[in-house]
Amino acid sequence: MAETGAARILIGLSSQSLALMEQGVEQKRYPVSTARLGAGEQRDSERTPRGRHLIRAKIGAGLPPGAVLVGRRPTGEIWTPKLAERFPERDWILSRILWLSGREVGRNRLGQVDSMRRYIYIHGTPECEPMGEPASHGCIRMRNGDVIELFERVQVGIPVDIEEAA
Repeated sequence: MAETGAARILIGLSSQSLALMEQGVEQKRYPVSTARLGAGEQRDSERTPRGRHLIRAKIGAGLPPGAVLVGRRPTGEIWTPKLAERFPERDWILSRILWLSGREVGRNRLGQVDSMRRYIYIHGTPECEPMGEPASHGCIRMRNGDVIELFERVQVGIPVDIEEAA
């Protein structure tokens, strides 16, 4: 998959932020929430993988804000507090998915460290969930409006770098 232009995404674990970069210039910065257990690449670790990635797939175009996705498919539900009460065990994936694939064999690609096989996404989350602090199960959570905006601005193949200090 070819990289697109000079656009890229930079995710900072210490800053809990995502920056959209174009031609080396920050265009937009968003608050995010990465893994509550910190960084790590191992399958089933519930940690956010570091290193060089790319967007392998964009899922959810045209869905309304708050649309619920399970197994990367819309359920037809829109998240509400009442729905959350009915399904307290769900890790809510809402609005859009940017599915990440690692680019570094042995670090975040293939074997027990493969980010794509770990289903690591940038995705929307309920508005009641915290931003700017680690709270996810490994994915990069964003506010629904922010992930929808980002989804519209990026293409499949754009590089995504996840770093401790960014």
